[in-house]
Amino acid sequence: MTDFSRSMFQALFAYLIWGCFALFFHQLQHIPPVEVLLHRLVWTSVFVAIVLTLTRRWSNVRDALGKPKLVLQLFASSLLIATNWIVYIWSVGIGDAVGASLGYFISPLIGIALGVWVLKERILPYQAIALSLAVVGVSYKVFGANQVPWASLALAFSFGLYGLIRKQTAVDTVTGLMIESLLLLPFALGYWLWIAWNGEQHFSLSIDGLLLVSAGILTALPLLAYAAAARHLSLVILGFMLYLAPSLQLITGVFILGEPFDIHQQITFSFIFAGLIVLTGGAMLRQYKVGR
Repeated sequence: MTDFSRSMFQALFAYLIWGCFALFFHQLQHIPPVEVLLHRLVWTSVFVAIVLTLTRRWSNVRDALGKPKLVLQLFASSLLIATNWIVYIWSVGIGDAVGASLGYFISPLIGIALGVWVLKERILPYQAIALSLAVVGVSYKVFGANQVPWASLALAFSFGLYGLIRKQTAVDTVTGLMIESLLLLPFALGYWLWIAWNGEQHFSLSIDGLLLVSAGILTALPLLAYAAAARHLSLVILGFMLYLAPSLQLITGVFILGEPFDIHQQITFSFIFAGLIVLTGGAMLRQYKVGR
């Protein structure tokens, strides 16, 4: 198997797992979102710790922890990704996987906006058009459908800000994920002890317990696979595949979980899709011109 074929398989593996998250977390909707989040943090930490032990890379974590600025950045990113996770878990739990998928469709466009605003990156014409279409789509949701998509926007901005911070941190994916998990682990364990003391926990030797442990494993596995794939795949290919996960989440929400997809949602998604088509097409054309 060539490096390209292996990387394509790894990327598909990652995006397929992310795409099935709505179906997975739907099975945990009877458990409070904060409790699901704490187990996601705990078991992600355990799984990544095993990976670091097997690959003998704990020295990377030790070196990173010796840099206060880096630790502060990772603490900020850990709060953002935890926010993203709990909003997603809550959205699926209340039967709004469609709204959650909208958030992840918007996030690449939010990433561009943050790059222009915070990093002072130059915005290209096709990116401006894509952003404008996204703004129209969200504006229609707010004014046409008289509904503010708070969860979608929270997912988009938390993930966009997370990417912005991680882009500026000089740390690899595994080390960064381990430190992020470690920084939040005391809070997660403290809450676990609290609900256990009050007899409110759902963790046990049962299907629920297995699913809660799996939540951590399924968090780490696609990240590791994606990190490996990104070393050999172009940004254009990864950009195309980026839409696979929210597309699967949307399909899951509408056709498997039976969530409504009315005309207002269809119009909103149409503008977002149009923006993503312009964004991807523009990136491909630009790369083609550079490569000539």
